[in-house]
Amino acid sequence: MPESSHASPLGDLDAEIATATRQGVVGLLGVETVSLGPERVEIRLAVDGRVHQPHGVLHGGVSALLAETAASLGGTLAAPSGHTVVGIELNANHLRPMRNGVLTAVATPLRVGRTVQVWEISLTDQSGREICRSRCTLAVVKRTSHRPPSDGPTS
Repeated sequence: MPESSHASPLGDLDAEIATATRQGVVGLLGVETVSLGPERVEIRLAVDGRVHQPHGVLHGGVSALLAETAASLGGTLAAPSGHTVVGIELNANHLRPMRNGVLTAVATPLRVGRTVQVWEISLTDQSGREICRSRCTLAVVKRTSHRPPSDGPTS
């Protein structure tokens, strides 16, 4: 796995990514990180009734969530120091249904530019069959602090 040149193993970027993969909907669904790097990201998710749509198969929105998460993690690692990425476009072609098993997303960059990145994501089941093919466009933006102002509590 290629390592990020943006931070040490205990650096701010690594801590931010570790937090991002444990919180929010990604943490709620139990998305697991397999490998992280600026040239390849692999994450996976157990598919069961929690992520089904009403017809008993994997919800397409969950595939899209996994695809954008993989691209965003890689994009963050590929972004220049002091920058991060935000999604601006996502395409997902749902190729076959999936009921149960493990869904794996592998994201690789098609283009890593100064202001825009484009990532391709292949989502496969545990047998290697492609469930979804996605493309995600990310804008490269200056990193900002998410901390509240230091002049006291806000109301």
